[in-house]
Amino acid sequence: MAVSKTNKKKQQCYIALWFNFETLVPFAPNPCGIFQEKTSFLNDHEVSQLSIGALNLGNEEKEEEGDEKSEFWKQPDGLGYKPCLDFSSEYRKTSLDIVKGRTRYLMVVVSGGMNQQRNQIVDAVVIARILGAALVVPILQVNVIWGDESEFSDIFDLDHFKEVLANDVRIVSSLPSTHVMTRPVEEKRTPLHASPEWIRSHYTRKLRRDGVLLLRSLDSRLSKDLPSDLQKLRCKVAFHALRFSPSILGLGNKLTERMRSKGPYVALHLRMEKDVWVRTGCLPGLSHEIDEMINNERKRRPELLTSRSNMTYHARKLAGLCPLNALEVTRLLKALGAPKSARIYWAGGIPLGGKEALQPLTSEFPHFFNKEDLALPGELEPFAKKASLMAALDYIVTENSNVFMPSHGGNMGHALQGQRAYAGHRKTITPNKRQMLQHFLNSSLSETEFNRIILDLHRDSLGQPELRKAGRDVTKYPVPECMCNGTMNHSST
Repeated sequence: MAVSKTNKKKQQCYIALWFNFETLVPFAPNPCGIFQEKTSFLNDHEVSQLSIGALNLGNEEKEEEGDEKSEFWKQPDGLGYKPCLDFSSEYRKTSLDIVKGRTRYLMVVVSGGMNQQRNQIVDAVVIARILGAALVVPILQVNVIWGDESEFSDIFDLDHFKEVLANDVRIVSSLPSTHVMTRPVEEKRTPLHASPEWIRSHYTRKLRRDGVLLLRSLDSRLSKDLPSDLQKLRCKVAFHALRFSPSILGLGNKLTERMRSKGPYVALHLRMEKDVWVRTGCLPGLSHEIDEMINNERKRRPELLTSRSNMTYHARKLAGLCPLNALEVTRLLKALGAPKSARIYWAGGIPLGGKEALQPLTSEFPHFFNKEDLALPGELEPFAKKASLMAALDYIVTENSNVFMPSHGGNMGHALQGQRAYAGHRKTITPNKRQMLQHFLNSSLSETEFNRIILDLHRDSLGQPELRKAGRDVTKYPVPECMCNGTMNHSST
């Protein structure tokens, strides 16, 4: 098929962008419109010879070698911890009967955004194992906010999911003909943090009698403190079984390579959307008008406030309960040594206030990109109206970054913290908001003193191995249940 001159120019433009991220203006509606004058040195033949492989060769000659050897890019000491999911002999023995079962089936409906759904799928597998039931592929509830009708196989690789868990839980795509006419017993009374014993005592008889059990809204319904084998199973689901679908993984890896093509990069998960400010009881501080709009929205819908409704905004801020705004993220990154040349990938929805809300970041760190900036024309079209798929792309590029920092907690930040720990404790900055914000407000501090204080506050918050404490999620803190070093026993007994 013949390629028009216009399309050839677009190809030249976007390939050149891979080489010259510095010239790309963030949020530009047509980045190539800005760039075309600088790509005229590429003729059609040269364009046809370019490839990702050729682009990666550019890594050998970095423009800012000094910055890229900055202490900021140094990874934490993983202390020799590596994944270890050695299940006990009793677990493996029981598995033989569980995976052969044909009489009990667990159906689950999971809700929320992609990362929240992911957490519930992990727990659904463990609950199926506890009950000795086959798990019907989880149903993803249509998200009322985004109208996303994605199914499990749209987001995750279903064949891989079944294959990885084949020795743990039987996964079926649908109920067998023997159970199709059975009306599932829907259980609505599962308490928060239910133990395996509670689940067995309340559901086993119903499953044995009716054959099918339906559970909804599994968020935080399963205890975080489980027997060793079940903790390992949670890690196996989260870190091995839940792989994104081939189409998502393919584009996510392409976007990753485009970020990597000029060296190391930082990924930020920015929680600055309107609904986040409303739900957290915090204010973006962009202007009096915008703050007033958030306050009015909160007054109209007080049910949206997630917790501690009696606290003032100022008290919430000092308690570390508010998302960082763009200025605070900028000051934190600078204090931690991020060079001005650092390439930043930002994940998350469009912030309240649009690009102006990000101005402190983009002016200090001009090499600032999101998936829309990196994608070639048409690449995002299959995903554009699917919030879960777009979130999955952000997840992949963020997971593969050299440094990751969330501006606030949340399901994605927690999932990535655990994923990066499991991958070898890759650098993950956890902002110490409770202790650092008082220094942000102290205008008498010199920049040098401010940077010293902030750096000192975060020396132990850079992704180093951290032992899981009671009540914490093993998929966020995989040591010691799912990761071992040379001094630990690798088997469960």
